[in-house]
Amino acid sequence: MERSSIYRRALAPIMIVAGILGMIAALVPSFTTIDTNSAFSIFWTATSVIVFVIALLLVRRQALQDAEPFWSPPTRRVWQALLPHFFVGLVIGSLFIIQNLMPPQTAWILPSIWMLFYGCGLHAAGFFMQRSMKLFGWLLILFAVALLFCTLLNLQLQSVQVAHYVMGVFFGLCHLSFGIYLFFTERRKNEA
Repeated sequence: MERSSIYRRALAPIMIVAGILGMIAALVPSFTTIDTNSAFSIFWTATSVIVFVIALLLVRRQALQDAEPFWSPPTRRVWQALLPHFFVGLVIGSLFIIQNLMPPQTAWILPSIWMLFYGCGLHAAGFFMQRSMKLFGWLLILFAVALLFCTLLNLQLQSVQVAHYVMGVFFGLCHLSFGIYLFFTERRKNEA
């Protein structure tokens, strides 16, 4: 039970920061043109790398504050659960970066694919964390499948501009909401 509390305490700021950065990143294409497969994939891959580095720094800072090892056995298990899914998402995103490998203007499908693999990764990592992480993973998986069907059936949703907004909602707003949920539920447990 204590391990679950530690993960909850560590995840709240990570999810909040990830959500804020995701929402900011979704606004950037309003001011500049990011409308090719390559530009879309590079932009969002770079955003995810920035979020990942910040998350690692937050976890390291918290480990130092609590005088705990950064690369502990539980951390290794969580990382091993996430790594295959993150790797496949990175490989698929890389396919869109290579010129003329994918049909032009098809980057709209990437958010669904990335959400699907990310949700699977969170669900797998959830076996070593609190139950809400598995539920968040399932939520992203279900939204990814629904989004995929919606975009395949509605040609108006098959645009890179819509894909930026989708990324902002699911990798921005959803993370921010989940981080706030974790923050307040952890706070209540500590006050009790």
